[in-house]
Amino acid sequence: MPRLLPFVLVAGFVSLGCFRAAPEPVAEGEARPDAPAPAPLVTTVEREVAVAPMPREAGERELTNEDIGLDPKIEVTLPDIERVDKVPPVTVPDPVGVPNLDVTPLAPPLGGKGVGVGELPGLGGDEPLPGNPFAGRTGAIKNKLIKQNGGNEESERAVALGLSWLAKQQNVDGSWEFDQGSHKEQKACSTGLALLPFLAAGQTHKDRNAKYQKTVAAAVAFLQKQCTVAGANAGRLSTDAYCNGIAALALIEAYAVTKDATLKPHAQAAINYIQKTQGPNGSWGYTASTNGDTSIVGWQVQALHAAQHAGLVVDTRAVAKVVKFLDTTAKGEKKSMYGYTDSAGAAPGTALTAVGLLSRASVDNWTAATPGMADGVAGLMKNGPPAQGAVKNLYYYYYATQVVFRYEGEQWTTWNEGPKQADGTRKGGMRDWLVSTQNKKAGDAVKQGSWDPEAGWLGQGCGRLGTTAVCVLQLEVYYRYLPTAKKALEK
Repeated sequence: MPRLLPFVLVAGFVSLGCFRAAPEPVAEGEARPDAPAPAPLVTTVEREVAVAPMPREAGERELTNEDIGLDPKIEVTLPDIERVDKVPPVTVPDPVGVPNLDVTPLAPPLGGKGVGVGELPGLGGDEPLPGNPFAGRTGAIKNKLIKQNGGNEESERAVALGLSWLAKQQNVDGSWEFDQGSHKEQKACSTGLALLPFLAAGQTHKDRNAKYQKTVAAAVAFLQKQCTVAGANAGRLSTDAYCNGIAALALIEAYAVTKDATLKPHAQAAINYIQKTQGPNGSWGYTASTNGDTSIVGWQVQALHAAQHAGLVVDTRAVAKVVKFLDTTAKGEKKSMYGYTDSAGAAPGTALTAVGLLSRASVDNWTAATPGMADGVAGLMKNGPPAQGAVKNLYYYYYATQVVFRYEGEQWTTWNEGPKQADGTRKGGMRDWLVSTQNKKAGDAVKQGSWDPEAGWLGQGCGRLGTTAVCVLQLEVYYRYLPTAKKALEK
């Protein structure tokens, strides 16, 4: 039986200096993808396209970051975006003489000649997996999830301010650049990372009513141009495995939430490339088709997972190989701790363990009832978020927050809102820590809505842009992904 992948955010932050993990025994540490593809099936040209709003349920109120259904006056607290440049017209590739042709040229997932939809032994393809993990990003369900999962007006206001700041940093060509570090040329990575918070907030390039429709459309068009659908580099967005995974995830999500037919060939090509470049042991390395480490695996698994739910073709053999790799890096009777390239140095409450646990939940059907997950979460809880101080260790907290959110229960309440005090209130949780550390100074036009770069790898390699994008994504945890289709239906 093929493995069904319950949707969960998985990430592996990176060799840019802003995304990496090392094989150190306790703390998250330091770490260090090209193959031929099929000939083009059609000739494409650039043409401008109109975008239309996404359909809504009859009578449904569209809730956004500016109107989240909690405070009718929240709009007045939010700054209007002032673009200092003009975004060029959005163009997308379209087959000559065959408008809107839904063609999906596929590169071979594990070698061999090019194949078509339905020829791969994978999940997805003609129909997406059951359930829509992206359904909580807009409408009444978003409002419900914010309240139900521990968000509040302050956290949503912080998201809105963060998005406003991110939008102002966008380049004319639709890309973003990291503001510090030695990898500013990795625009696919910075663009993918900055785009993800907008998609998580329900902003799409197809919704004319979305506040950031032009921002998202320009970013999607930029990534589209980077991702060719034929030729020697088909589907490759970056030669850096981490960057490629991040950019692929953003492109695939943009397709998943809109089902824009012009994006499908690019999204499929991106996931084909990831599958082609998987190493023999099931991981991904810094060079295409070589073995790598747990840190790199995270983003690739996330992209594969999103692709399955988007209805793209995903080879089940690639999924099975990931599980085998996780087995080699797991430690303990319950496999609740994870190392770098093997089990050496695996310990509870580390970034690599958090990535491993999220990967298990995605590709190995681990749930809160799985002994390894319960044991792993217990270790994470011993390394919970600080009550105060500047943001730090975002690499670890980003992953751990996803794991504990998925686990739910008292553990999640404590992680998100803080331990219960003598008077019954809670203080010192992840939510209030991130909200309190955001720059909210109305007179600081340059930094308002952003977070100062953290002192760790994320801040050093990706600067204020990367730090802000990751902080916003964490504050969108309440609705970014529905944990599983079953849970969504139950609730």
